[in-house]
Amino acid sequence: MLANTVRQAARRFGGAAAFVDPDGTRLSFEELDRRSDAVAAALAGRGIGLGDRIALRLPSTSRYVVAYAAAAKLGAITAGVSPVLAPAEQDVLVDLVDPTMVIAANEQVDELVRTGRTRPAPTALPTDDERPAAIVFTSGTTGRPKAAVFAERQLRAVAVIDTGGGWAAAPGEPMLAATQFAHVGFMTKLPWYLRRGLRTHIQARWRAADTLALISAERMATVNAVAPQLALLLRVQDFDSFDLSGVRMIIAGAAASPPALVEEARRRFRAPYCVRYSSTESGGCGLGTAADGDDEEVLRTVGRPRPGLAFAIRGDDGRTLPVDEVGELWLRTPTAMNGYWRDPAATAHALADGWVRTGDLARVDPRGLVRLAGRRTDMFIRGGYNVHPAEVEAVLGQHPAVGQCAVVPRPDLVMGEVGVAVVVPRGPATPPPSVADVRAYLTGKIAAYKIPAAVRIVAELPLTASHKLDRAALTRILDSRPPQP
Repeated sequence: MLANTVRQAARRFGGAAAFVDPDGTRLSFEELDRRSDAVAAALAGRGIGLGDRIALRLPSTSRYVVAYAAAAKLGAITAGVSPVLAPAEQDVLVDLVDPTMVIAANEQVDELVRTGRTRPAPTALPTDDERPAAIVFTSGTTGRPKAAVFAERQLRAVAVIDTGGGWAAAPGEPMLAATQFAHVGFMTKLPWYLRRGLRTHIQARWRAADTLALISAERMATVNAVAPQLALLLRVQDFDSFDLSGVRMIIAGAAASPPALVEEARRRFRAPYCVRYSSTESGGCGLGTAADGDDEEVLRTVGRPRPGLAFAIRGDDGRTLPVDEVGELWLRTPTAMNGYWRDPAATAHALADGWVRTGDLARVDPRGLVRLAGRRTDMFIRGGYNVHPAEVEAVLGQHPAVGQCAVVPRPDLVMGEVGVAVVVPRGPATPPPSVADVRAYLTGKIAAYKIPAAVRIVAELPLTASHKLDRAALTRILDSRPPQP
């Protein structure tokens, strides 16, 4: 599917730019096809073929795309390793999939292009929707990482869900690459980026001010980001000096966004805000809020299933729970992974009768909207009562002095565990909230046992390589400098 899409995109869009590297170098659709043909020929000359695994320890540039496309043309499986990870962490991921070959530098790709141009191109493979194409690693912040395997059929299903499966009439729509290319948001979605003729702009490093400048200069219609990135964009000191009149939509991936962030982003970008919820295991497809959804939907839920998908809220016994009862969120989607690489036990736990068990706690309201309640592993018990941090964060995030927040537990001799609110203040002109402020604000809005016992003020929240909140790092911060009650 990916290999054929690369070839068709070259025929349809020709010399139009498909990717723009951080230094401004452009890779056209037809050059992507030619270079990936050359790399495929060079790899074939080294014995790489059907079913072999290639680990890419490359930065997110057009060379990564060339190598990924080349592997697909040979029927090899690409495992992307994020360069944001520490070298030792990268080593663990590479060892996990035991690759036939590792490509660890852009210069290797260039050399493969030069070598392959003197060799005959490999014969195109027959269509096989069950042929594995990509391996995407889970973040591994709460345990050992796992490697989710996706076949050609999942890539095809992603393209259908996200674009209807059609082709753009013409190329040229600009888009920002908001994640590392090793992320599920690129590995499973590359075929539809090509089918839409997108011109994808790549940054060497994500910086809020640089991102706003790029969105403005290219008059991007869609701002793709995760909630922490959007919060940083809004904190840019001269935000209002950028011409953002081209923006028509904000799409925030990964999970729910704090209500205060949604309200501020809609107001300052003057665009609707759509939340997207998914997971690596679901192939990057899941739930979403509607662009014309009311405040209750957009501010406090992750919406409804995307077309062709379904969800269920299940109890520990697998039984479907009634409206407004919290349980585990399960997803059914044609984009779900085949399983974890050589890990049948973990696969059996994550996949059940065609469903993906997300590990997220949620409830469905009477309108059919899904409201997240945190991760099973995030929950803590205060005095015998279960506390779900996401529920507290959703309310505390609306405090006028809170820019971002997270709630984590700390041991307590009396209660067993109590919550600590880790807060990024809204701005320099707003005094940070005290414990008394937080307690007063939350009283009457949530149960008393859910209210944090302490507050810790920080400049920013720690994030994982995929820009999600790193709760393990938060716990380490609290352990090193306990907050004041």
